[in-house]
Amino acid sequence: MSKPIVAIIGRPNVGKSTLFNKLAKSRISIVDDTPGVTRDRIYADVEWLNYNFTMIDTGGIEPESSDYMLEQMRAQAEVAIDDADVIMFLVDVKTGVLDSDMHIANMLRKSHKPVVLVVNKVDDLVKYQMGIYEFYNLGLGDPIGISAEQMLNLGDMLDEIVAHFKDRTNIEEDEDAIKVAIIGKPNVGKSSLVNKVLGEERVIVSDIAGTTRDSIDSDIIIDGQKYTLIDTAGIRKRKKVKEHLEKYSVIRTISSVDRADVVLILIDANEGITEQDTKIAGMAHEAGKGCIVAVNKWDSIEKNDKTMNEYTKDITNTLAYMRYAPLTFISALTGQRVPKLFGTIKMVSENQSLRISTGVLNDVLYEAMALNQPPSDKGKALRIFYMTQVSIKPPTFILFVNDKELMHFSYQRYIENQMREAFGFKGTPIHFIIREKGGRDV
Repeated sequence: MSKPIVAIIGRPNVGKSTLFNKLAKSRISIVDDTPGVTRDRIYADVEWLNYNFTMIDTGGIEPESSDYMLEQMRAQAEVAIDDADVIMFLVDVKTGVLDSDMHIANMLRKSHKPVVLVVNKVDDLVKYQMGIYEFYNLGLGDPIGISAEQMLNLGDMLDEIVAHFKDRTNIEEDEDAIKVAIIGKPNVGKSSLVNKVLGEERVIVSDIAGTTRDSIDSDIIIDGQKYTLIDTAGIRKRKKVKEHLEKYSVIRTISSVDRADVVLILIDANEGITEQDTKIAGMAHEAGKGCIVAVNKWDSIEKNDKTMNEYTKDITNTLAYMRYAPLTFISALTGQRVPKLFGTIKMVSENQSLRISTGVLNDVLYEAMALNQPPSDKGKALRIFYMTQVSIKPPTFILFVNDKELMHFSYQRYIENQMREAFGFKGTPIHFIIREKGGRDV
């Protein structure tokens, strides 16, 4: 089951980005006193009381504004509202209830989503008590007073948010099935690929970007293995959402990636790899999922004996952080190489769950260190005592060292490359935890 999604909604300049950064424990969003600075939705994983959820920071909503940028920010906030499990409505105690707050409250009521009303900038609870009470006029239940800047009363706010997670419907998923999320930009051919595999028009296909509104699961058995194909939405087909807003339409993609075992990243051969493709691929990589990159619509371009090599070089260089991901060229329209995808998917899924015994693992480690001595700094050399695997999906290993500050990224990459040469791990990222003996992780 995917993580719950919590969207922070409110007028510009009420402190949404400040609150987001405090909860995400880093300055991910730009914080500025000018209304409208946050123009993109930004995502972070948050943990509270053993609950994990994805938090979305949105641009401010100005319901009555005709300003073009504010219209776009309102549109992307509406997408966030549609896809959120819980909405955090942030207001400003120092301005009191404004007409725009009332408009937003009406919008949130129509969404029929759980809403937690949060009154920000309450630096002194006694001083602003009556100001907090004013927000009962919004008709959204009990307001919770906080100060995002001073991190006051955030615990009570988070308690109220996670309380709504218990109401989510549990979706039982087949543990034997390999769950495959098909992701990519709008109109790249995700639905067409699902239809070609299923051999029927199970998913509506259209040339209009945004036909797929929801993530759709389809089960299929190939060579005795069950697969669940998760077709993800590209962009909402909405009056107020323009073409360039596709970068905002990744909420369901996040949820689908979270559910998946293997992620199939589709790239349009006619466009080549774009900045948006790298962002979408990065989501799967950072989530530690098995990844396959498929260049779709390969039948529609003119080719010579160098075309595939040129595409391969461009994609490999652009996705340098994902060199482990198999690359294939397909056509969802004609079915070219589509049947071979499932052998690759099964292989990647198996590599995601691959376990290596500690003895065999350390044989490879010691041989690697013999071939290339660990680095040293100011006369002190890195010593790696041993390595052990602690989890799968993705394969995760602890390296016990004498001084974690001496573990340079380049040497860690060298160890990873040696492991891939020895054990494969094709299609899956590898995670390392560097731990000093008796010390902390890094």
